[in-house]
Amino acid sequence: MNINVRKGDVTEEKCDLLVVNCFEGVKKPEGATGAVDEALGGKLSRYWAADKFTGKLGTSFMMHVDGDLPAARVLVVGLGKKKGFTVEAVRQAAAVSMNTAVALGAKSVVSVLHGAGEGELTPRGCARAMAEGVRLASYKFSKYKKDKTKTPKRFDIVSTDGRVVRPAVNGVEDGEIGAIGANFARDLVNTPGHEMHPEVLVETAREIVKGKGTLKIKVYNREKLEKMGAGGILGVAKGSDFPPYMVHMIYKPAKPTKKKVALVGKAVTFDSGGLSLKPSGSMETMKVDMAGSAAVLGAFSVIDRLSPKVEVHGIFGAVENMPSGRAVRPGDVLQAMNKKTIEVLNTDAEGRLTLADTLSYAVKQKPDAIVDLATLTGACVVALGEEISGVMGNNEKLAKQIMEAAAGAGEKMWELPLEKNYRKLIDSDIADIKNIGSRWGGSLTAGLFLQEFVGDTPWVHLDIAGPAFAERPIDPYTKKGATGHAVRTLLEYLRSF
Repeated sequence: MNINVRKGDVTEEKCDLLVVNCFEGVKKPEGATGAVDEALGGKLSRYWAADKFTGKLGTSFMMHVDGDLPAARVLVVGLGKKKGFTVEAVRQAAAVSMNTAVALGAKSVVSVLHGAGEGELTPRGCARAMAEGVRLASYKFSKYKKDKTKTPKRFDIVSTDGRVVRPAVNGVEDGEIGAIGANFARDLVNTPGHEMHPEVLVETAREIVKGKGTLKIKVYNREKLEKMGAGGILGVAKGSDFPPYMVHMIYKPAKPTKKKVALVGKAVTFDSGGLSLKPSGSMETMKVDMAGSAAVLGAFSVIDRLSPKVEVHGIFGAVENMPSGRAVRPGDVLQAMNKKTIEVLNTDAEGRLTLADTLSYAVKQKPDAIVDLATLTGACVVALGEEISGVMGNNEKLAKQIMEAAAGAGEKMWELPLEKNYRKLIDSDIADIKNIGSRWGGSLTAGLFLQEFVGDTPWVHLDIAGPAFAERPIDPYTKKGATGHAVRTLLEYLRSF
């Protein structure tokens, strides 16, 4: 499917589905929607009133035009309330139009540019949101189940104002980059554990880097990890038949820069809990436990198109957490790459053990900032629900930058405190630190654990356990399954340099 932007008059467009919009509570439409209503002799507004269409965000009204327009059907998407209108409404409205087009089997869609000129919204920002909504809504994972639905061959954004075309074209490119990266991550996370083991992530990283002059990769196998003293990664991997790896991808911009950012992802390809075995129901979606690394890979899959001005390092330790006679036991002590010893009291708190090594390794690259992403704790889901990531860190400026990037990307995040007084909860009697705290504040003690491995480097941790995988449809572009959460936030952050 191609998403195009051009100058035109929607009343003259021949297509299977013509998309216009209205704000909540509007009785008499204006602008392009008013022009379509006028061309239809007022039938559009009369019929939507008869059907009690209110313009509420996420809703739509559709009618056949019976030859009064070149288009076969007109769809009116609700933009919600005009007060407080944001690009998120644009993103959702575009997603609604794509969902309708797919349900109809429409081959061609023509849409107005939603929201441009409202408040501080720009044509570029609105076009970006539309492209994201369209691409994210059209995502399907159909590797194991036949899906006969087809996406349109073209989706055209049309405006009578030729001045908006160029910025809107740039906006579509911005949105394509974010959505393609997120959908790349979705494919990885949706893949079942029997086909998504550590070596698959390694090969995925190699394929991303292949043939791109700005990208390089280093891969460390078990033997190399032993020499590096990566006791956390090696300890978690002991119970699995699949060997562990650490992957280090490097992006260097064409013009050298002194700035350097490290993106670190949790990459547990399946988490059974190890000897601290999870209940069977809790294992059903544990293919999601590599979503942090999927976000890093998703960002790197499009980083050459984004071309950020900053050097970027993508790092993850790929392992599978399984029970066996070789598996790490509760009470065992591991030594991380930075020489700190860890008492393992719960083998199901394994992600932080792998991150202890990958964060230690990231520090050695001397970055200006580290951002790690992990489906780390159920406690964060309890605290913030299924749609919001927890943000923790040791640097206020970096945390603010990530929060601003998340807001720009339309991804929900909330900052949590790293309460210093809780640090004693992870003191160990026999090691430097233990891998679990008390029953309370589990996401915070996990964050405090990770902080032990970043030193003074500015660092932010994203606990994406809730929004990485949707157990139910969330909005018009976030359906059940992997979401690709945080990819667009990472890309927005990299854009800021």
